[in-house]
Amino acid sequence: MSHPSVRELESDSLQSLSQAKVGCDFQIEFVDGPACDQLRNLGFCESLQVRKLANGRNLICSVCGTRVAVSSNLAEQVKVSPVAEPVLS
Repeated sequence: MSHPSVRELESDSLQSLSQAKVGCDFQIEFVDGPACDQLRNLGFCESLQVRKLANGRNLICSVCGTRVAVSSNLAEQVKVSPVAEPVLS
């Protein structure tokens, strides 16, 4: 019986960008898949913050102040975690 890798355990607790809720901010935890180099060239890098703006056949995201359309297949390769909103006191 093989033990799951750290990346497999992390991916179980994360969601893909295609699953993420529109209008929310997320931190990219890792990019993994056949097109990961293309995604990194577009600015989808680990630890970067992204906002999902629209759903559809292509997702629209804001990364580093730039809007980028990403296919749903590519968005499956981007694993994200929600960014906590600051608490106002």
